Formats: sequence, C-alpha cells, structure tokens
Amino acid sequence: MQNVEFRLTGDHVELCHLLKLAGVADSGGRGKALVAAGEVTVDGRPESRKTAKIRAGQVVACRGVEIRVVAPAAAGEA
Repeated sequence: MQNVEFRLTGDHVELCHLLKLAGVADSGGRGKALVAAGEVTVDGRPESRKTAKIRAGQVVACRGVEIRVVAPAAAGEA
C-alpha cells in the first residue's frame, strides 16, 4: 500500500476533494464516484458521504493508497 501524507491548510477538507488533492482521483467528480462505489474507507470504516469532513489524525484509504491527514503547519514551520 502506498502511503501519502496530506497537510491540511484549514481545519478540514471534504473527502472527494482530498482524493483529488492527494492524487487518488483525477477530479472531484471522480472522487465522488469512488466514494459512491464504496471504494473509500476512513479510519478503517467504509465511508459513503462524499463531502465528509476529514480532519487531522484521520486516515483515508482508497485503491491501494493510504492518506494520513496531518494538521496545518504552525506559524514559522515550513
């Protein structure tokens, strides 16, 4: 399984957008289709809400890719 770290820029990201931003889906629409097809898990459980709010500390898996979501960088961090 490929591991990807995704750093938030705010307090959350919608699931379908995360799939696009992490490179799992080539568009937000494709991300929605993956969720609708039951191919996505969040913290090991199937997730069917396309716009579920994903927050720091959660792990999203889809098609052999595991995305670990981390908090935004603190001021002064690169």
